[in-house]
Amino acid sequence: MKYKILLSCLLVFVCSAALAQKQAIDTIQIKGLVIIKGRNADGKNVFRAYQDTAYARQKLKKNLHTRWLVFDLGFNNYRDRSDYGGAMVMSLHPAASNSSFLGTTYASPNYYGKSFDYSGAALNNFAPRMASQPLSLSEFKLMPGKSVNFNLWILMQRLNLYKHKFNLIYAAGLEMNNYRFARNISYVPGYPTTIIRDTVNFSKNKLFVQYLTVPLMLNYTGNPARPNRSFKMSMGVSGGYLLKARTKQVSEERGKVRLTDEFSLNKWRFGLTGEIGYGPIKLYSNFALTPLHDYGLEQYPFSVGFRFNGF
Repeated sequence: MKYKILLSCLLVFVCSAALAQKQAIDTIQIKGLVIIKGRNADGKNVFRAYQDTAYARQKLKKNLHTRWLVFDLGFNNYRDRSDYGGAMVMSLHPAASNSSFLGTTYASPNYYGKSFDYSGAALNNFAPRMASQPLSLSEFKLMPGKSVNFNLWILMQRLNLYKHKFNLIYAAGLEMNNYRFARNISYVPGYPTTIIRDTVNFSKNKLFVQYLTVPLMLNYTGNPARPNRSFKMSMGVSGGYLLKARTKQVSEERGKVRLTDEFSLNKWRFGLTGEIGYGPIKLYSNFALTPLHDYGLEQYPFSVGFRFNGF
């Protein structure tokens, strides 16, 4: 009798373990997403997924949520408010005089191991424009589809302010902007930086600018308990500091040329930032309130694109 009771208990244990193992194999949970494997009437495997609301409610007990390596992918452009009709419209050097470049041509010095002859090229040393054939608004036209914006937010945190519906979002990361020029202009390093209408045709001609940026936004989340089915909107400000700038040009005459310099760009950037989305799909936008360049050119960059949540 004793052995029969022991054997029955062992059998119940083995059956329970087998059932638990089958359940573990047929059910997969990834954070708040539960995936269940089953069979349909034809005996074929089917998978069903649902949101674990208990997991979401457990997360709501935390007032601070952190995501790593959030990234943005979008496109750049700028609003050009430069006065191309004025005599000093592009002075990146406040003391530059209009007469110093009137009627002259420009040949660049030897820099970065390369020397190019720019004789006859129309010049805008960001400065006094030339009386003959000055650079114009159209010279700074961008190729929107190839002016790519990529941002990497190393750390992004959301702090609960009121019932997880209103939150404070802040982050730290890198903004990387590519401005792909449609015309054959060249940035020539120096003080002041010079921009010229070049004498060759470029198959690629771009300015790359990188900032260390900290955004701060007020966030609204419609349904905190079910974030994958919730409307979200954030608005705020951002501040950045210039880390790196370079140009890249590709042509048959010169090959591939990269120049690294500050190009008299504005070292500080301040602007408006925001995002809007539903569930995991988010759109972001950034609008600079400070011009791209220190002097002369008044080009105010903006970018739009998709935001990916990271980890």
